[in-house]
Amino acid sequence: MMPRAAVALVLLASACARPPAPAPARADSDSGDRVVLERGPCFGACPVYTLVLERGGAVRFEGRRFVADSGVSLGAVPAGRADSLFREIEAAGFFKFADRYAMGEPGCGRYATDLPVVVVELSLGGRTRRVVHDHGCADAPAALATIESRIDSVAGVRRWTGK
Repeated sequence: MMPRAAVALVLLASACARPPAPAPARADSDSGDRVVLERGPCFGACPVYTLVLERGGAVRFEGRRFVADSGVSLGAVPAGRADSLFREIEAAGFFKFADRYAMGEPGCGRYATDLPVVVVELSLGGRTRRVVHDHGCADAPAALATIESRIDSVAGVRRWTGK
């Protein structure tokens, strides 16, 4: 019985001594292109969550309040749909929007309280832009709210929010 234990020990030691496998080639989904959408609370039952959509189609949802699935959930959408969304966001002029549409900021206009704040951060082709959109700002670009809705739609958040 002792020789078997020695053989097993040698095999175990040699398995641990193997060099690490080479890193896999970088896939398109690892390009760093992604969009993050954060929906904040309102005076009411607005869903509160963070959504990350990678250009390759990977989706990460973290529900916090007023959602069907609290916590972290993972999903995927077809890469072509995600890629199309990224092109759509860029074509809408996202990189030209102001950094903030909030009370007291230029571009806000009339202001209403108790509405959610939505943050969109786009990383695309080495550029990153973060836009804070307080939905109480009447003069924020309509294209910004459209982008927010499109991100939700393409990512399929209804499966986690129930709304």
